[in-house]
Amino acid sequence: MDALYPRLLVRDFPACAAFYQAVLRELLGAEPVKVLPGYANWDIGGEAGLVLFARDRIAQAVGTEGLPGAAQDAAMLVMKVDDVDEATACLARHGATVAAPPQDRPDWAPNLRTAHVRDPEGNLIELQSY
Repeated sequence: MDALYPRLLVRDFPACAAFYQAVLRELLGAEPVKVLPGYANWDIGGEAGLVLFARDRIAQAVGTEGLPGAAQDAAMLVMKVDDVDEATACLARHGATVAAPPQDRPDWAPNLRTAHVRDPEGNLIELQSY
């Protein structure tokens, strides 16, 4: 189960996907599980190890697309949860701010529901269920 993993939000998706594909193959013997336009993921030992995601897609999702590139998020943590709405409320009770409320994302993946919050330092966290 991919409960918690890093997602790099990249500007040059093709270059980064090629880089990590070569490096993870050579160093860890890891092959990508899935590579789609703007999305790639690698598992290590049956768990999510790394995900790449096109930065412009997440900027649109969390409303930062108007910011200069240097001001946009470059990474986020992803947490798989049973209930995105409950998890969003939980994180908010503990001081997180909601960047994008819970919503279904069928254009990202079938049955995917996400919310995006920021921790007290402003780090982006995606809560997801599928």
